[in-house]
Amino acid sequence: MATAVSPAATRHGVPPLRAGQGHSFLLRKLHSLMGIIPIGAFLIEHLVSNFEALKGPAAYAQQVKFLNGLPFVRVLEWTFIFLPILYHALYGVYIWIRGKSNVVYYPWAGNWMYVSQRWTGLIAFAYIAQHVYRQRFSGVSLPEHPGASFHKVQMELANPWMLAVYVIAMIAICWHFSYGIWLFAAKWGITPGNKARKNFGYVCAAFGVIICAIGLSSIWAFIGPKYAPQQIQAGPMAGGDAGGSTSADR
Repeated sequence: MATAVSPAATRHGVPPLRAGQGHSFLLRKLHSLMGIIPIGAFLIEHLVSNFEALKGPAAYAQQVKFLNGLPFVRVLEWTFIFLPILYHALYGVYIWIRGKSNVVYYPWAGNWMYVSQRWTGLIAFAYIAQHVYRQRFSGVSLPEHPGASFHKVQMELANPWMLAVYVIAMIAICWHFSYGIWLFAAKWGITPGNKARKNFGYVCAAFGVIICAIGLSSIWAFIGPKYAPQQIQAGPMAGGDAGGSTSADR
């Protein structure tokens, strides 16, 4: 439980808190849906695209070039990525401010899950904001120079602090999304009953571990010994449009 209403408060005429009515209900439903589509779909695509880094700088660059060559890619970016993430994050903070976890007085699993979902969401939003700025709008422009993408990410991860940020954020994002799927199924009536929700919880946990492993493997591709920075810079595709990476950020 995320909130609790005392019997005394009810006797004095204070109604119990509800999930949402009217516009609030619709906004919460939209918030929940956007967490799965399009944000969740984009997360899966992003993890799969970044996984190309394990094949080397050239494969990563080809993926970046392909993604940035999609028709109306900037319109798609803002319509299905940036704006939905902004809404989901800001409305999530609004829900957090209005809610109460009560983990001190009610240290139940539901309360801890509520708190962890809020904190991982905040970590995810802070990470995404800096990640998009640094990789998409700062330094060399990857849409115009996809061959520099692998090296750009690699140089960022050469900083131990940024590497720690990436690892922590990857774990937080995968947790937030996998538990978000469980919440979505429960809220939308896909998993009615405690047994269905418990069984689906195992599925979501396994899914979270899998996508987290994929994400951490992609990070390893940039910091591992296989592709040293000097080797990439000296390579024939270091600055060209066909060499180097998959867009760490489009």
